Amino acid sequence: MSNLFVRKATGLVRSWSVMDAFIYALFSINLITLGLYSFSQMYYFEGGMVNALIISAIFIFFEVVVYAALIAVMPRSGGDYVWQSRILGGGIGFVLAVTGWWFILWLWVPLYGDMFRHIVLVPILGVLGLKDVALWFAGTQNGAFTASIITLAIVSLFIMLGMKTYARIQKFSFYGGMLGLLIVIVLLLTGSPEAFKAGLEANVTSMFGAAPGVYDATVQLGTDAGAITPFAGGSLGVVFLVIPYMVFFNLWPNWGATLYGEVRGATDFKRNMAGMGWALGITTLLGIVLLFAIRNTMGWEFYVQAGAAWWNYAWGYTDVAPALPIWPYPALLASFLTTNKLIQFVVVTLMSLWWFGWCATVFLSSTRVIFAAAFDRLLPESVAKVDERTGTPVNALLLMVVPSVVVAYLFNYNLFSFASLTLCSTLVIAVTFLGTTVSAILLPYTKPDLYKSSPIAKYNVLGIPLITVAGVIFGGFLVYLLYQWIFDPNLLYGIGISNTSSIYYMLGNYVLAAIIYFGFKAYRKGKGIDLSKVQAEIPVE
Repeated sequence: MSNLFVRKATGLVRSWSVMDAFIYALFSINLITLGLYSFSQMYYFEGGMVNALIISAIFIFFEVVVYAALIAVMPRSGGDYVWQSRILGGGIGFVLAVTGWWFILWLWVPLYGDMFRHIVLVPILGVLGLKDVALWFAGTQNGAFTASIITLAIVSLFIMLGMKTYARIQKFSFYGGMLGLLIVIVLLLTGSPEAFKAGLEANVTSMFGAAPGVYDATVQLGTDAGAITPFAGGSLGVVFLVIPYMVFFNLWPNWGATLYGEVRGATDFKRNMAGMGWALGITTLLGIVLLFAIRNTMGWEFYVQAGAAWWNYAWGYTDVAPALPIWPYPALLASFLTTNKLIQFVVVTLMSLWWFGWCATVFLSSTRVIFAAAFDRLLPESVAKVDERTGTPVNALLLMVVPSVVVAYLFNYNLFSFASLTLCSTLVIAVTFLGTTVSAILLPYTKPDLYKSSPIAKYNVLGIPLITVAGVIFGGFLVYLLYQWIFDPNLLYGIGISNTSSIYYMLGNYVLAAIIYFGFKAYRKGKGIDLSKVQAEIPVE
């Protein structure tokens, strides 16, 4: 078997604890970056935000069960790619995993960069009195693209430092970020709508040069943009229409699944499930508390209207610029409840740690999928090279960074309608997750020996393997999401068949993956290596 793979073992090190994996999962469904970013865009729905948050979390828990079980059976770096290629076949596994974990992550870079400028750069620069620089980042395409490039530099540095060092960065960011969030919630729960309005008017005019009357002007612009999403309530039907947008934020407690070849104790099903499950539960609870606190002081209607005013202009639906010249970041707006500049600076700095503890997720999991494919000889052997000091697959990282610069440019300058492709970043990964979910459903029946010898074999529901039951439930949820995104019968998401740019972009990714797979399969066959035999074996970590 040793000559099937690039080498006898991957060379990756189990440098993470289950606690590290839990923090990674919590950051992956990041309430402050992904959550607040998504909430601000979800202004035109009729279903309640909190209802959608809770119901989506219930379905996503079955995703946690599926992935925790697969990790326990095969805790290998590469996760989805390894499971799908060993259960469904090499071609399916490669195309779905590479498209979902490699190519589509290039599109996530400008999204991470957008959150970087709104959550880190603009608030800190504003509080420090650097108005012109803050507004350049907040409101220009050059500022947005620069934020994407800075994001790439920070992410690359963090990943190059290795898993062990990044775990320390995560922990520091986790505790600091949680402290910042606690302060924000306290400010919002102890403030009043009158104090908020006065603080907003005073700070936004002095800090960012907004015209007086910014509160009322924002209300009017948001109303004109169609801001209607309620805090809670609505029929089950309209709530379910909110969920395909909500999952842009919370579909990812399994984001670390590709890293579990480097997590100690990964064969413990219950611990895997607890790590991801607690991350999902805590994030959902914190989300409800934060949204309640926002409603208490900012006012729910104003919060939704501010998001609508910003995105209606950013998406090009109106040429009327928002009265609030920055993205309505609740942590920054909450800091306006105090006149103390030091407290404001401490709040926005601590809250920026939510981004710093999260940012490497854009590439860290992806590099392991690329590495796993290269280890199977489906990419050049050099891609499987691991830095001996840090355990980082350096060349795999380069395959993420270089194309991301191009995609970030296309997105930030909206060439070929790239700015409309935001939710494609979720759709393609959901297809990958569906492939893994089908693998989980079939595992007990197609790999009975592997299943029976695994720690999950004892878990059944009415005689049916738990992994199969959870897979059917989560798989059904994914099929619902994909139907809504692709066919979009209510014209709510903008990435389906009505958006030809999105269809061409996504299909192009799948075609590229297929070309690479069949090209390398033919090349290796010419060298006397049968890749079907390689992908029939489970690699040794």
